Amino acid sequence: MFRIASKISSRISPKTLVSLTAKPSPISFRSFNTGLALDKSLAIDDVVRMSAYALRQARSEKSVGSYGMGYLVLKHCLTTELTEGNDPKHENSKGIALLAMSTLFCERGDYVDAIEQLDGVQELTNSYLGIRVAAFEAQAGLHLELEQDDMASAVADKCIELVENEKTEDFEALNVRARALKGLIELVKGDIKSAEPYFDKSLRTKLCEGTAALSYAEFQQTRQNYSMAKEIYQNVIEGAADLKGSGNVYLGGGNMNMEGLMMGAMCALGQLESHLGNFRNAEEHLTKALTKAEEIYGEKHPKVGVVLTCMALMYRRKAIDQQSSSLVVQEGLYRKISGILKFPSAETESEGTAAAAPSVKRSDIVALASGGYAEVLNVQEKRKSEGEKLKNLSDSLWKNNRMSLDDYLGNTEANLCPVIDARICRLL
Repeated sequence: MFRIASKISSRISPKTLVSLTAKPSPISFRSFNTGLALDKSLAIDDVVRMSAYALRQARSEKSVGSYGMGYLVLKHCLTTELTEGNDPKHENSKGIALLAMSTLFCERGDYVDAIEQLDGVQELTNSYLGIRVAAFEAQAGLHLELEQDDMASAVADKCIELVENEKTEDFEALNVRARALKGLIELVKGDIKSAEPYFDKSLRTKLCEGTAALSYAEFQQTRQNYSMAKEIYQNVIEGAADLKGSGNVYLGGGNMNMEGLMMGAMCALGQLESHLGNFRNAEEHLTKALTKAEEIYGEKHPKVGVVLTCMALMYRRKAIDQQSSSLVVQEGLYRKISGILKFPSAETESEGTAAAAPSVKRSDIVALASGGYAEVLNVQEKRKSEGEKLKNLSDSLWKNNRMSLDDYLGNTEANLCPVIDARICRLL
């Protein structure tokens, strides 16, 4: 995909790169007390600013060309003296550029390349440990989105082992973050009891920001501790905004980057408000999540399809709760989702028999969206046949071990409050 980069390299003038360059500030060995960010003085200032510029450039048009330009800026960081050397400051800088590169590849759908960039971070043994933890976290997140849960679990184990072996001054914060990653994976697998030991209570108070805190809030939501979950979601959103304005470097990459964190927290909070029947608040938070997703990824990106699915299901719940009809709104959303997530054909071999599950990316979300869409069609007399075929498709795609599709859609008496994690496009 990025072969175009070589064709457009002439568009980046030396003046453009020079304008991003300045003398690095003196190093100060002061770590960030929550393990979420790196003090900007601990990295080469050029690399920090160029990495941020590269992502802005890539997202400016969300085209092959704009992503190619962003790629070239990051490649410049990684192939010059800016990131050469084994001292902590240069290795920190290289780690920052590699995390940004993984984000860029991820947003273009090049997950293999994104994971490869993250592999390189583990070679930076003199870098701040939080950078390597962030790389493992991002790598596990990408495996989860690819539905490679065992591989994600193995990465999380390596992350915990790394932190325990290093025992740095930020051990508490980084250990909590590493273990929360393992907890998230257990939630994805549908095992709430197995997830519980991996979440530390400090994620509610002392370490209530960042990716680990978001995963902890999702865990609390699945346990129906709604007030606690809501409090943490709000802390994550506010903390992310504050951190973004601080100028320090957020340690995240792949689908676990800063933008993914903010979008994921807004989306999860909107789902929680919907479950509680606070539909005005739910619509507000989901609209913010949608705006963020479209701003970062573009209107046709799968992450947008995920947020739209949450929004469509919110309108479904609202219609049931208020005994009103929003079929036109719901169907419009589902049709848009179908185009973004590329629903497979709903045709079945015989009426009432689910076809063998096709291979579908983000099958959790496609199953939910197609199941909700099927209900919209089934209440329309002339479209019941179409609805039945779509229902068969959704049933064939459903893989969740903790609940049935009917449980999630509220068609049974099961008292559950699952949540879609928009970062990894999975149902917890």
